[in-house]
Order: sequence, then structure tokens, then C-alpha cells
Amino acid sequence: MNWDIIEGNWKQAQGKVKEQWGKLTDDDFDVINGRREQLTGKIQERYGLSKDDAERQINEWQKTANDDWFH
Repeated sequence: MNWDIIEGNWKQAQGKVKEQWGKLTDDDFDVINGRREQLTGKIQERYGLSKDDAERQINEWQKTANDDWFH
């Protein structure tokens, strides 16, 4: 799924993000606000990952995104 769709539906996508990355806080979600680069940084910070590893996780997660998330 295109990231623009996820960003535009960020409020609905947050639940799925929390399922995947449970260490992210509500404050993190306020900072991220649907922006992929911010999500990458927060995943790096909370999980101690490299940027490449965080990006890889986001790419895999993004592949699972579907329209059912936003209903």
C-alpha cells in the first residue's frame, strides 16, 4: 500500500502500528503523525535498531497494509 494512504489515514493505522511496535508511546505517535521518517526514527530509538533495520521492518509491515484497516 502507498504510504500516502497510510499517512492520510494515520488515526486508523495507529492500531496496526501499535500491534507491530508496542514499545511506541502515545507521545511517539503524536510526533510521528503519519510521517514515515519519524516512524523510522522512533522505531530506531525504542528498539535500538539501525536505520536500515527499521526501514526493513516498516517495508514488511507496509506490505501487509490493506483497505480493511481504514473502515
